[in-house]
Amino acid sequence: MYAVIGAGPMGLATARNLQKLGIPFRGFELHQSVGGLWDIDNPHSTMYDSAHLISSKRMTEFAEFPMKEDVAPYPHHSELKTYFQDYSAHFGLDEHFEFNTRVTRVEPEGNQWRVTTEKDGESQSRLFNGVLIANGTLHKPNIPELPGDFSGRLIHSADYRSPEVFARQRVLIVGCGNSGADITVDAVHQATSVDMSVRRGYYFVPKFLKGRPIDTIGGKLTLPRPLKQRLDALLLRAVVGKPSDYGLPDPDYRLYESHPVINSLLLNHLGHGDVKPRPDIGHIEGKEVQFTDGSRGTYDLILMATGYKLHYPFIDRKYLNWPQDQDAPQLYLNCLHPEYDNLFVMGMVEATGLGWEGRFQQARLAALYIRARETDSPQGKKLAERKRRHAGERLDGGYDYIKLPRMAYYVDKGEYLKTLASHIRQLEHA
Repeated sequence: MYAVIGAGPMGLATARNLQKLGIPFRGFELHQSVGGLWDIDNPHSTMYDSAHLISSKRMTEFAEFPMKEDVAPYPHHSELKTYFQDYSAHFGLDEHFEFNTRVTRVEPEGNQWRVTTEKDGESQSRLFNGVLIANGTLHKPNIPELPGDFSGRLIHSADYRSPEVFARQRVLIVGCGNSGADITVDAVHQATSVDMSVRRGYYFVPKFLKGRPIDTIGGKLTLPRPLKQRLDALLLRAVVGKPSDYGLPDPDYRLYESHPVINSLLLNHLGHGDVKPRPDIGHIEGKEVQFTDGSRGTYDLILMATGYKLHYPFIDRKYLNWPQDQDAPQLYLNCLHPEYDNLFVMGMVEATGLGWEGRFQQARLAALYIRARETDSPQGKKLAERKRRHAGERLDGGYDYIKLPRMAYYVDKGEYLKTLASHIRQLEHA
């Protein structure tokens, strides 16, 4: 019996692949239902009212369970909650999970893993043949220390739900990832004023091009990486211009070396003066913020859209091969532990266009590897040796990813899927 921690998209993909191979498992989920952060009613969700998928449904969905035709190209989070609940019900996954259950401890015991859980105030400890951790990557807020003391209201995007919080407020948004861009657009319609502090440049990608979701265009012809970067950057400049045209800093890195901002509205509001761009914060005193260019602003509310940190609170870092000087566990394919054959970190992977199907293939590999090791197959032994030698190897496709914690587990979609597919083919014949 294997333990699966989490019933969000990755937990469901993991459960489904174990189910398909007849590998017995027990799942644990904090909330009362499946869906993870996409269920806004989940008290542990970091979702907000206006949130939509930033990749199109056809490039994101599970291949074996397409989203319905009447679902929008970029679905609202409520549609995704329904999608995952329908997926789980269709394949009978719910019955394998214990809901309203918190995993408090995971530690090795002999060749097995002891998993301690808590439900309704009662603790239970069980031994499992292995553990697949799928509790997500967007739970623990990254809250950098501000230079000074702010006397107004300070919140992180993880705690944001509704734009009413901005009503009649002078607002400063810090950061401009995809959530930061969405929330800034929300604030425009409620706040007295909206400023955005941006420390570095971003590439901005519209959601639609010629009436189609932009991630569905192209892809039939595989171009060399440098050529693709140049051509796509030129296309973006022709369609939306440079960030500096809107008062934002231009990126000092090439396209695809950080996650782009997929948003069709923020630049529009910047161009209309609804949002005022600001550089990095230099100092804060009371409600006054001084920026690094010497300009100042007064604010009632600061929202930190500064992302998240990887967080696996129920297991010691040493068991994850996660050195203190690294921003992510050092695993093979961001999933397979170099030493333990029965411990997996699922979904700790980001790539432009990877979608849930790409993560589903990661789960497929993990399930096939479990079967191969249990049957002592030569192919399983070969992969075991490879994961020991190549743990922490970046399948970056030659991209020079910027050095940020959230990019520590970023991969190139093409190279990652190609490597997954190669191992899957080998293990399927084990």
